[in-house]
Amino acid sequence: MSTETRLVTYQHSNHYQTLNAYTTKTKNSWLVLHGIGYLSRYFLRHFNGLEQGQNYIVCPEAPSKYYLKDDYKYVGASWLTKEYTDREMQNVNSYLNAVWDKEKAKFISGSVFLGFSQGVSVLLRWMSKNKLEPQHLFLIAGSIPQELKPEDFNYLKNTKVTMIYGDEDQYITSKRAVLEKEKLYKLFGNTSTIKTFQGGHKMPENLLPSLI
Repeated sequence: MSTETRLVTYQHSNHYQTLNAYTTKTKNSWLVLHGIGYLSRYFLRHFNGLEQGQNYIVCPEAPSKYYLKDDYKYVGASWLTKEYTDREMQNVNSYLNAVWDKEKAKFISGSVFLGFSQGVSVLLRWMSKNKLEPQHLFLIAGSIPQELKPEDFNYLKNTKVTMIYGDEDQYITSKRAVLEKEKLYKLFGNTSTIKTFQGGHKMPENLLPSLI
């Protein structure tokens, strides 16, 4: 007996969340990608400290949902796994493109892209595919995909790139930190900024208002 992998194409729908209203007083529009295990409505709580009248936040939600624990009570989401990564990223791109098409008119000025943990790799792959240029790009506690090259981002002219991670992050060892810094400077140049904060693998909520 033998097995064979076959491929089908079908239509899929997924939701996303926003925080605050977009008005004429909005100064910054954020596109933020959560890490593994989050749902978008919970990830948005990290942005409650931003001035409501000046910040509009769009938070897509990873399409793959799963139960976080054996009690089947809490649900999280994941963007990708090591299984069929290229094809799954194509699906993620289609979803993010749909969100972007609906929201991009609100990102004409003051555009901010932020990825946390797993959201870092997804955000960078999506940006390189679609040649999107935010004013600010924040890469928090995540890993830059190994396959990305400087030419994937040579279209960026005025984007301020900042890598941020906690000094006690269990996933970013000293060796890993050196590797990520090398990849950051290789892709975006030595004008990129690296910041650390006290803490582990988490969002630096208190740091967000000062970033922009």
